[in-house]
Amino acid sequence: MRKIIINGANGYVAANFINQLLLNDYEVIAFVRANKHSPEERMHTMLVEMNGGERVATKNLKVYGYGLDDENLAIPVNELTQIFDGQVDYLHFAASLKYDSRSKTEIFKTNLKGLENSIQVFLKNTGQDSRFFFISTAYSCGKFTGLFEEKFYPDAEISSFRNYYEQSKRLAENIINKYRDEAGLNGYILRLSQVVGHSETGVTKTDYGIFDFAKRVYSLAKRYPNKTIRVGVDPDSTQNLIPIDTAVNFLVRTVETEQVPVVMNFVAKNSIKNRLIADSLNALLPIQIVPVKGLAKSEMDAFERIISKGMSFTIGYAETNLTFDTKNLDSVMAGINNEVDEQAIESMLRYFIVSLSDKKGKQKLGFAV
Repeated sequence: MRKIIINGANGYVAANFINQLLLNDYEVIAFVRANKHSPEERMHTMLVEMNGGERVATKNLKVYGYGLDDENLAIPVNELTQIFDGQVDYLHFAASLKYDSRSKTEIFKTNLKGLENSIQVFLKNTGQDSRFFFISTAYSCGKFTGLFEEKFYPDAEISSFRNYYEQSKRLAENIINKYRDEAGLNGYILRLSQVVGHSETGVTKTDYGIFDFAKRVYSLAKRYPNKTIRVGVDPDSTQNLIPIDTAVNFLVRTVETEQVPVVMNFVAKNSIKNRLIADSLNALLPIQIVPVKGLAKSEMDAFERIISKGMSFTIGYAETNLTFDTKNLDSVMAGINNEVDEQAIESMLRYFIVSLSDKKGKQKLGFAV
């Protein structure tokens, strides 16, 4: 059983993954940045949240503060020697999730220079039998049309992407490829699509993507109930959504498997239409969301412009019908269901909306819970 080392360990997907690894008796090393709370506090708080308030046994977990941009990740050399001793799998989750042009310098510093620093520390402290997994995004495809295959694609200018986050992930994948070719890095790419809540319980602890949109609709419904709001999205375009439990199962299977493909698309085979997401929100909130393809800002009323203004990131993914190759994924993940159905999405949205409101608020809004 390999030792698992994870940076960016207190993020949504990483923390859920660590939780499962601990349940499976893996030895886990977590790298977490300090802020006003210590790395240990941040990691343990996240694990408690992922477990619905219950504590998880952490006897096999060690938490280290680190700096992604610092020499040796700001970890003493003697400690690095111990951390990387033996056969390890290192999973690089750390990333800036910003996307706008004003944040370009920060995005590239974290997602490119930080990755390269991480690779160099890995190469300096491990042997050939250890593996480096880069957690990328399926949206490194950018504005690609056709079937996005499980292979490396060349670097491209920002015009080929919806935002700088996507571009940084494409460039980062090619950093992995460069180190594979030039330095013998045993490196792999795991591309996640949009990770949502739990497919069976509906428990949702992320406010990313469709849940960011749901939060904005909730806020509008609370202030202006019974309004009809048009949003400028194609009702028949789709979102590729992967449940958190599926993402964790994929990650666990990956570290359990000695020989894995170099690139895997961690995606759902069937995407969810925007129309379904709007219908679910309409059933849960006292508001009527109407997706309208090609709705111009000049045609919107004041309320519709409020929604549109807050969707600068989400709107980029509201007109997509992306298709992803999964041959490599399927070769490793046989038996793991990677689909999310309409009922599960509605259950996740219900859980998320209720979590935004206290009991009084729910009664006032008349949630269908």
